[in-house]
Amino acid sequence: MRRPMPARRMELRDRTAVITGAASGIGRAVALSLARRGCHLALVDRDAAGLAETAASAAGSGVRVSRHPLDLADRAAIAALPAAVVAEHRGVDVLVNNAGVALGGTFEQVEEAAFEWLFEINFWAVVRMTRAFLPLLRASADARIVNVSSLYGLVSPPGQTAYSASKFAVRGFSQALRLELAGTSVGVTVVHPGGVATSIAENAQTAPSLTPEEIAHGKERAQQLLRMPPERAGEIIVRGIERRRPRVIVGTDAKIVALFERLLPVSHMNLILRLQVQR
Repeated sequence: MRRPMPARRMELRDRTAVITGAASGIGRAVALSLARRGCHLALVDRDAAGLAETAASAAGSGVRVSRHPLDLADRAAIAALPAAVVAEHRGVDVLVNNAGVALGGTFEQVEEAAFEWLFEINFWAVVRMTRAFLPLLRASADARIVNVSSLYGLVSPPGQTAYSASKFAVRGFSQALRLELAGTSVGVTVVHPGGVATSIAENAQTAPSLTPEEIAHGKERAQQLLRMPPERAGEIIVRGIERRRPRVIVGTDAKIVALFERLLPVSHMNLILRLQVQR
């Protein structure tokens, strides 16, 4: 029997959210935006120092905050995480799968081991976190899974084979999961951020065959496209959670690219690359 659908707007006060990649960037911004709404937090990241900074900022809003330093490539650590979170919080109402890594290079340049490493974080961690926390989310009267894909989960530029493949996988997983959970207390939101000013490009791994000059040029070019403050992106994402949006596109650049992809499903990338060259 289907459960009655909750009120249209999701109330975040006195809820608990688990957020991966919470030590910096979009993850930190989402955490602080949730904290301002009175949402308790379980913060997850391998960067313990950054996690402590986020926790200290969030605690200023008077919410309960727990820190869980772990490597999302460690499946055993993910499996043990729900018990650690429940030990600190009454339950879980929101899961934000935000953590991600980048890898530059064409398909032929990127080694298989590097491709697999990226998928461990960008895709398999999303799947494993969702599987681990779904029982707790189902126990909530009103819950949401929020999976952060990317602008490159809408379009696939050259040189981003691994990253784009992982973000399309997150998109497909989220869309199917939403339909499977329809009529339950658990909703699903997929997020496609455009150019948000985080350190993901600077910290990106690169193919070993690339020269230092090629790496520097690629990172500089990528950094130029990252303009939106993370705080703005975090607020847009949290408003999307409140409004139960199935999809949240963050930034004018992402909205324009999404429009191109719909209007020109085959040739949109040629147009986008031409526009970039002209800038």
